[in-house]
Amino acid sequence: MTPLVIEPARPIDAEDVLRLVAERGLPVDGLREHLATTVVARDDTGQIVGSAALELYAGGALLRSVAVASPRQGHGLGHALTDAAIRLARDCGAPALYLLTTTAEGFFPKFGFERITRADVPSTVQTSVEFISACPSSATVMRKALSA
Repeated sequence: MTPLVIEPARPIDAEDVLRLVAERGLPVDGLREHLATTVVARDDTGQIVGSAALELYAGGALLRSVAVASPRQGHGLGHALTDAAIRLARDCGAPALYLLTTTAEGFFPKFGFERITRADVPSTVQTSVEFISACPSSATVMRKALSA
């Protein structure tokens, strides 16, 4: 595997990020509006091979679009992207990080995420497209406290 760089997404990355997220079967609705708080993994050619995005709200941040290109799966890239997104959420002052998942409920507890109910999510975070329409009501909801 070639070396990777994890860095903030740039405006010109929008289409590549959306394509990767869609290829991994994740919702893209509303993602373009949060590119400024998206981190990407680039290979040595500059190609985007992973992403993780945050939506920032008064009550916390929503982690979304953690996606890794198929050839890069199983090598710790999802872990590195999730760590980078958690650091970004802390740097932005989010008190907690929330997520919705239908396929990765076993992945996120290793980062300190715990299952909660939708009712436990601040109303500001529930205004996200992810909560309103992109993720089914059966999706697992998780939270990681960030403030000490």
